Amino acid sequence: MIRPQRLEALDHSPEAVRRLTPVRRLWYAAYGSNMHAERLACYLAGGQPPGGLRAYPGCRDPRPPARTAPLMLPGLLYFATESQVWTGGRAFYDPGPGAGRLRSGRAELPAQGYLLTLSQFSDIAAQEMCREPGRDLDLTEVLIRGRARTGPGRYETLVCAGLLDGYPVLTFTSPWNSQDIAMNPPSAAYLRHIAAGIVASHRWSARRAAEYLAGCPGAEGHWTATEIAALLGDPR
Repeated sequence: MIRPQRLEALDHSPEAVRRLTPVRRLWYAAYGSNMHAERLACYLAGGQPPGGLRAYPGCRDPRPPARTAPLMLPGLLYFATESQVWTGGRAFYDPGPGAGRLRSGRAELPAQGYLLTLSQFSDIAAQEMCREPGRDLDLTEVLIRGRARTGPGRYETLVCAGLLDGYPVLTFTSPWNSQDIAMNPPSAAYLRHIAAGIVASHRWSARRAAEYLAGCPGAEGHWTATEIAALLGDPR
């Protein structure tokens, strides 16, 4: 197990935001299947991830991340809607408040931090929504408010979780929260990919990753920890 990085609180005042802008580099806090390095590489350089049903065009800047770091985000991972890439429920992040708790206690979400350029993050966000990459996002509102909608789509709401080493930590999720939508169980291929990403980035055991995912809304009651661990080759 690796100790995840602690995030600094972000001062959302206009003066503090002006010191951060223009944003040239930022941490992309990837959760779900994007925690897996092979998956992210398809967004950066183009390609089709193992088990996926769609190929991605890649970013304007295909270079790998300048750095990586395991992160824990406050909030909840849940599964809802229907993935056309994996089938079954998609992974979403509910940062709260009111996101609830997992069976194991306070809700936290294991994420993988990738230090990227603004253009790389913008192009990854575009590809998540099946849009053509090529336009930089304006981060002013999300840095001031902590949250900003860039469009109506399922991954077009930006969330700023804080700072790490002076760079903002950003991710994207749905415009709704976990209490406003029906849950949908994820597929085996999707769960395997997510679990493998958690194991690789946080060095959790297969069993611990499986227990975490089995307690997430959408998966809970449909997948057991034993079943998820078996997807990773853990017979226990």
